[in-house]
Amino acid sequence: LYQLAKRGMHVLGIDQYEPPHTLGSTHGETRITRQANGEGAAYTPLALRSYELWREEEAITKQELLTITGGLIVEDRDGAAFHGQSGFVERTAKVASEYNIAHQVLDATGIHAHSPLLKLKGNEIGYYEPNAGLLRPERIVQTQIALARALGAQVHTNECVTHVDVSGAGQATVVTAQGRYKAAKVVLAAGPWIGDLLGSALARNFAVYRQVIYWFKADEIERFQQGHFPFLIWIADKQEEFLSIFTVLNDSQPAVKLLTEEYVADTTPQTVNRAVAQAEISHMYNHFLANRVDGLRNECVQSAVCLYTNTADEHFVIDFHPQHPEIIVASPCSGHGFKHSAAIGEVIA
Repeated sequence: LYQLAKRGMHVLGIDQYEPPHTLGSTHGETRITRQANGEGAAYTPLALRSYELWREEEAITKQELLTITGGLIVEDRDGAAFHGQSGFVERTAKVASEYNIAHQVLDATGIHAHSPLLKLKGNEIGYYEPNAGLLRPERIVQTQIALARALGAQVHTNECVTHVDVSGAGQATVVTAQGRYKAAKVVLAAGPWIGDLLGSALARNFAVYRQVIYWFKADEIERFQQGHFPFLIWIADKQEEFLSIFTVLNDSQPAVKLLTEEYVADTTPQTVNRAVAQAEISHMYNHFLANRVDGLRNECVQSAVCLYTNTADEHFVIDFHPQHPEIIVASPCSGHGFKHSAAIGEVIA
């Protein structure tokens, strides 16, 4: 929306809720970003350009959107695939070398030096990127909407798009309960609702998965704060053992954000269970934290549900609709897209 408005386009953004909200995939206080991407070298130019765009937006708004914390990826030598790629540390380091991105490849001793709170087995390998960091998703959404509005964009919130009609004459009509809006181009960036707008033939290529975010108390919160603790992506020997720990930012609540990734059963935004059970919280601590990370208490102070919309190969879908070139599909991003969103917006515009 912002990038289209920046180019002087007559543009309308429609959201069925009031963004930023907690019902999709752009909430949870922070999102990891890294310059080198083991998911594939094609993502790295998007990451680097997004860094530049976040900084441009910060200069305009005086809002901090990207905080550099350093990032550590730890992988068991027989680690499971992550975002569809095995050998993730090696792949990431290779991309970093190709793009001259500052990094270190570490053995268990080097990993311990960066993150002494981790309980390692000794066979791990690591990748450290000093210029990796955390994004503020809610703040970014607010900022980009405000910037778009300042440039003349219209924004309709609490208005649900039911479908898009294509006349075949180079024009599309976006239909909502409140009205019909004609456009030369329509960008569908609907996240987990994308299947509702594309129809079953295309929607079957995507699956929505429920993910849970947790915030646990720490014995000494400063040991997890920026300057002391880089964010962690820990790829274990089994996919279901994956763990991510986020740096506690100076203006964040005094609790450590953590998450795993689960792909057992798909769901929909309409039917997903948005409540987090005590059994899930207990399992998170007992199975993922007690034996792997020092300094965390068995005390969860907050939890939230987030939705990933995945393709079979865990890459993105950003393309013209196969039957209707008036429609650009800009979703899903398979759980690793927010870090690239600024550059993706520019590319689409």
